[in-house]
Amino acid sequence: MSRPATLQAVVKHGLCTGCGLCESLLGRARVEMRLTDEGYLRPSVKAAIPPEELAPVLATCPGATLTGPGAPSETATFAGAALHPVWGPVTSIQRVWAGDPAVRHRAAAGGALTALGCFLLTSGRAEAVLHVKASASQPMLSEAQVSTTPAEVIAGAQSRYGPAAPLVHVKRLLDEGRRFAVVAKPCDVAAVRALMRQDARARRQIVACLTIFCGGVPYLATAEDIARFKGLDPAQLTLFRWRGEGWPGPIRMESRDGRSAEMTYDEAWYNPAATWSYAMQFRCKICPDAIGELADVACPDGWIMEDGKPIHREAPGINIAIARTVAGRDLVEAALAAGALQAAPFTVEELFAMHGDHLDRKLGSPARLAGLRLAGEPVPRITGFRRWTTLRRAGLRASWRAFVGAFRRARAGANREVGT
Repeated sequence: MSRPATLQAVVKHGLCTGCGLCESLLGRARVEMRLTDEGYLRPSVKAAIPPEELAPVLATCPGATLTGPGAPSETATFAGAALHPVWGPVTSIQRVWAGDPAVRHRAAAGGALTALGCFLLTSGRAEAVLHVKASASQPMLSEAQVSTTPAEVIAGAQSRYGPAAPLVHVKRLLDEGRRFAVVAKPCDVAAVRALMRQDARARRQIVACLTIFCGGVPYLATAEDIARFKGLDPAQLTLFRWRGEGWPGPIRMESRDGRSAEMTYDEAWYNPAATWSYAMQFRCKICPDAIGELADVACPDGWIMEDGKPIHREAPGINIAIARTVAGRDLVEAALAAGALQAAPFTVEELFAMHGDHLDRKLGSPARLAGLRLAGEPVPRITGFRRWTTLRRAGLRASWRAFVGAFRRARAGANREVGT
């Protein structure tokens, strides 16, 4: 099969990332992002969409099309960057953290993305920052936020694991003529880059794309199971903070009855007695770009290393700022000059030990996609991500395991979603 031909097919075959751009472009009267019974945000198609209107939307959908930095259409965007075979385009790389100690402490890591968002506003480079924040009414969920002041950006800081649709406001901001930055997951940034290729307003008005290294989007039940493990009713929570108030910061939950509970990073994700799992959506399992190759700046955690391995002991937060475009490098340098960020040296080669957990998914993606194709499943049209170089680095044995695993899961229907 080829790539999916409808939004419903994107959802059905487990390819939806939940970014929300389809709702933004087509309007909520026709497409609305809704939480499914499986605990993901997915587009619900409410009215017929003519083919001539659907085609450009699918061209931006990261479940149908994904164009990497090596594609001819992206040559100008990434001109001046060194293209690493694993870690993608790099114009500069360094350890960074927010110049404001309060922002550094509040944020999930070093507060680099928060600091850059604030700097974009205070410097006049952007009129708004599009990002996500915890829902005020349902604290385990996240909602898209358009911030126009640094205080609003800071209020939305801290990690948000789970379903979120950050791009639902993109068309409105374009229609309003506002210059804005996008802070979102790598797949969301891929959708924004695709929109830039077909909409001149997006090229003019979207001044920066900033992202993280993404561990995948877990479904809502992960947060619910953690709350229950701590003896709290998910429906009664008034706060569910994944990370922040330290680095990496504890998961913190507060309930209407006055009870609260916390869980460390290691307790959450490296606990053999856990009754929950990081059950990410299927699209994340085949992702060729969880490291934000299409962003202007990607900011993963700058973990402390001991004996060649990252540890998660509480410490002052640090990010790694990987500027991938010349514009991204200039933004980081301007933020450093203004004191919005502080920095220390770092190298691309240090990423292998610090973020080696990304290698299996990154290097196995081409083989997994081939397994899905052989099983008769549609897959996104993916170009510009160094497929053959990736396969050679993965090696024959690992690629074969990835291929067979994806084929078997697809034949068993493990990628399928009911949809909405």
